[in-house]
Amino acid sequence: MGGDFGPSVTLAACRRFLEAHPQAQLLLVGKPEALAALDHPRARVVAASEVVTMDDPVEVALRRKKDSSMRVAIEQVKDGAAQAAVSAGNTGALMAIARYVLKTMDGIDRPAIAGRMPDFKGGGTTMLDLGANVDCTPEHLLQFAVMGSALVSVLDDIESPSVGLLNIGEEAIKGNEIIKKTGDLLRSAAKSGDLNFYGNVEGTDIYQGVVNLIVCDGFVGNVALKASEGLAHKISETLKNSFTRNIFTKLAAFFAYSVLSDFKDKVDHRRYNGAALLGLNGIVFKSHGSADEVAFETALNRAYDAANHNLLERVRSRLVHAAPLLSLEPLQQVTN
Repeated sequence: MGGDFGPSVTLAACRRFLEAHPQAQLLLVGKPEALAALDHPRARVVAASEVVTMDDPVEVALRRKKDSSMRVAIEQVKDGAAQAAVSAGNTGALMAIARYVLKTMDGIDRPAIAGRMPDFKGGGTTMLDLGANVDCTPEHLLQFAVMGSALVSVLDDIESPSVGLLNIGEEAIKGNEIIKKTGDLLRSAAKSGDLNFYGNVEGTDIYQGVVNLIVCDGFVGNVALKASEGLAHKISETLKNSFTRNIFTKLAAFFAYSVLSDFKDKVDHRRYNGAALLGLNGIVFKSHGSADEVAFETALNRAYDAANHNLLERVRSRLVHAAPLLSLEPLQQVTN
């Protein structure tokens, strides 16, 4: 029910997803009359009488709209009726409800939002946090690194993903005290075999594909995310308008079109849609609110892959191994 376009986009994406995954089943959560358009033997409607709007404060979504489609969807995960939930709705509300309903994993203070950023190689670099936690301690950033490594290993099939710490320079002496302390923790994690720590990376490295995973606080991560989306949008608009001006711009566009078009495909945000809410006792993915059906299907695909490859168990296993560094009591391995 969420996002800028609601069922007109999400249902079309669901149909595409079901056609591509003959073993998958979907629970469509929301107002039945709005979801009736998707009549499919592997799709079932779960009724919810309320909808969290993009403008709803977190308190309203959490305490007043207890029968919202967002909350009911996450309750399906808690109850075991679904293995993952995907929403294009209000990000703050989704995080608050997911944390309230599912609770955080042992050893995790704060859940984080992890998504993929495009790189010039045509692949993607996973980055977290993308906006859930503006102020972070070094211990929080270490937790993000451990969880993010599990996510990359599952979705990108990389057993020991390289981890970079976003900083204002590559040297270990650069950055504020929080970043310096985080670097020390990540280097200790590398020595104990908990992480494959590459070292500090700079903003330009995000798009170069230097590492598989970049760790930062949510303020910096969200700025980088919005800048990336703005760049992709500007390139798309440039391509759209390039042949509508005078003869000189048309001529320039003719020679530059293939290069710009190739670059546009590489940074197309639809190919990277779907950010994981890591640190919860359940799999929840956030789709961009402005996602079209291609982008929302991408988010569904990522959630499906995460569930199929036991993301939760991979995260828990890494947390168990890293428990001494996280200053935690030894964690018990949790199994299905």
